[in-house]
Amino acid sequence: MNDRAEFTAGLMKALPSLRAFAISLSGRAERADDLVQDTLMRAWAHADSFQPGTNLNAWLFTILRNLFHSEYRKRRREVQDEDGVYAARLSVQASQEAHLDVQDFRLALETLPPDQREALLLVGASGFSYEETAEICQCAVGTIKSRVNRARTKLAQILAVDGPEELAQDARSRSLTTR
Repeated sequence: MNDRAEFTAGLMKALPSLRAFAISLSGRAERADDLVQDTLMRAWAHADSFQPGTNLNAWLFTILRNLFHSEYRKRRREVQDEDGVYAARLSVQASQEAHLDVQDFRLALETLPPDQREALLLVGASGFSYEETAEICQCAVGTIKSRVNRARTKLAQILAVDGPEELAQDARSRSLTTR
């Protein structure tokens, strides 16, 4: 198999993780799909700058993260739904307690500073190591550990639980709240 075929296979394998991270950043599946598509297009266009043998996922997540932040800076000038009036009209009240817990968790997650939320999502939800996350975020490993710890502690405070371990009932949720 040649390098181009391996690169393409790596892109395809990374799609679910990229989409999950994009949804976590943007909060909307439609926007996440656009981010992932833009990420793949940019990765494909700059495939020659990727060094085989290095971490393709970290490279792709860095592209996605940079695209998101660039777009965020552009969109800051747009009119926002600050009072949540439009969003409230679109939401449906949950019929199950678990759904309410997820909604509470998602809202709490959105209150975290972007750097803490990003670190928590990369380490907890996406399964990257602290070292890989530090590489993606272009900062020190200790900084990532600190951000993740502060994010978990803040989530526990917001959700009024004794500790991060009480936040999660399933294995996937526990990965966000403990490590």
